Amino acid sequence: MTQTKAARLKKHFRKFGAFYLMLVIPMTILILFKYVPMYGAQIAFREFRITRGIEKSPWVGFKYFSKFFSYYNFPAIIRNTLVINLYSLLTFPLAPIFALCLNHMPCRRYTKLVQNVSYLPHFISTVVLCSMVIQFTNARTGLINQFLGLFGVPAVNYMAKKEYFYGIYVWSGVWQSLGYSSILYIVALSSVSPELHEAAIIDGAGIMKRIWHIDIPGILPTICIMLIMQCGRLLSMGYEKILLLQNPLNTVVSEVISSYSYNVSINAGTPQYSYAAAIDLFTAVINLVMLCLVNGLVKKMNQTSLW
Repeated sequence: MTQTKAARLKKHFRKFGAFYLMLVIPMTILILFKYVPMYGAQIAFREFRITRGIEKSPWVGFKYFSKFFSYYNFPAIIRNTLVINLYSLLTFPLAPIFALCLNHMPCRRYTKLVQNVSYLPHFISTVVLCSMVIQFTNARTGLINQFLGLFGVPAVNYMAKKEYFYGIYVWSGVWQSLGYSSILYIVALSSVSPELHEAAIIDGAGIMKRIWHIDIPGILPTICIMLIMQCGRLLSMGYEKILLLQNPLNTVVSEVISSYSYNVSINAGTPQYSYAAAIDLFTAVINLVMLCLVNGLVKKMNQTSLW
């Protein structure tokens, strides 16, 4: 029996050995940069000092978690993070809708042009994007105010008005990522059998009925997976764009978990690494819980899930 299993194993590796070899580099990168750093997460429970190192720093339990929960601005930080991410979640359907529109354009040459133009903003750096937003919304020289001024609308300093911050942040992100995000759905649409469309056309189905009954079911698993992953980042967002768009007049609505963590660690005169680690660990745990909940819910509803 042992010889039979060994022979099967040898035959298996002889057949698929090249594929396992291809996995060595990505798995090594994954382990080194994703799993090994988890060892440092323990500083969230220690009074960490660089001069002492992790092992010699004393344990303090949940001290820094309590400090974060009792922080006077904690409710506002959580609210801002949730509002921005939920607002972004509302724009989630735009990418599959854009992909569906491109897929049914009659002129393929024009479709390629629109695709290429829509991809370009993705390659603009965050710094350049935020500079463009600030310039366009400038009260004196901004393109938006100059255009609205033609219709008698008074100039507004949009970056100084807190009620505009959420919209500016989210829709500038939509403009930057819409085309690039649609690539996955375009690929999924290419796997839909053309014979289904031909049969539907023969039966007299219009474009909308073909989209509803053929295209959407075809890309629904992809939509579900992307939705689950986005829900798993409910409390996560990059601090770079927030910090670049932030100013003293909109801090009330622009201070989020990631920017606060950056300010108490890297940007602080006396960095509080343990405090920042506790904040990030709290965020990671909540995101994991949300990921599991949404994954289970989608699996029950649509039989599609990450695991």
